Amino acid sequence: MTRTPLELVRLTAEYLAGRGVANPRLDAEVLLAHVLGVPRIRLYTEFDKPLEEAEVAAYREAVRRRARREPVAYITGEREFWSLRFRVAPGVLVPRPETELLVEAALEGTADTGRVLDLGTGSGCVVVAFLRERPGWTGVGVDASAEALEVARENAGSLGVADRLELRQGDLFGPVGGERFDRIVSNPPYVPTAELETLEPEVNRFEPRGALDGGPDGLAVIRRIAAAAAGFLAPGGRLVLEFGRGQERAVAAILEEAGFSQVEIRDDLAGIPRVAVALL
Repeated sequence: MTRTPLELVRLTAEYLAGRGVANPRLDAEVLLAHVLGVPRIRLYTEFDKPLEEAEVAAYREAVRRRARREPVAYITGEREFWSLRFRVAPGVLVPRPETELLVEAALEGTADTGRVLDLGTGSGCVVVAFLRERPGWTGVGVDASAEALEVARENAGSLGVADRLELRQGDLFGPVGGERFDRIVSNPPYVPTAELETLEPEVNRFEPRGALDGGPDGLAVIRRIAAAAAGFLAPGGRLVLEFGRGQERAVAAILEEAGFSQVEIRDDLAGIPRVAVALL
């Protein structure tokens, strides 16, 4: 039986909805557009075009993976962030829209030249987006995962900042001893360990636990970054950190105890406190 794009999207949306997927219609469209290698709008401008058997088979496999709650980004191999296309892969945290606030806050007040350090760079989305906006800057991205660094390296190359970005493997400030930076940014693990199992299946089954688990209260890595950051900031530099829902008071206190005299908490577009900007 031949199938058309519109028919497949409708059937798939119903199927995914029955398996608890949050945005079944959108996911059905994104996956089919990916399989066909076309923009989503083409699904509707060519809604009655019969699909080939191989296309339907490939789509069914993608839908099967999504029904198991595998993130769409892992199936398609990419995610949009800062209006840029980033490659993602299993073992690397999927970029979130709210993390764009981290980039926005880090960009504020920047000079024409400088250095930025991204701790726990993952896919490289934060530091790559920053460097795209500041062509006079250079950066260093650090991550404990060699797999993540390989993805970040591909993204830096495809998005044109590879010549200005060094990627180093290690634990937080370990690979940058003795260096100074005008901006230190991080989207660290901040989910309390006990809450990991309560997260959506897309997260707790598939995304890397090391990029999520922030220890008993979710603040273990943030404490480590705050305690050491002053020794790596150039005069006038800023530390910019993402954190989780309800952690704003604790994060502000941690930064103040670490010697930061000015700490500002920024809300994301949903009005949730999300990013701390700290100055010495």
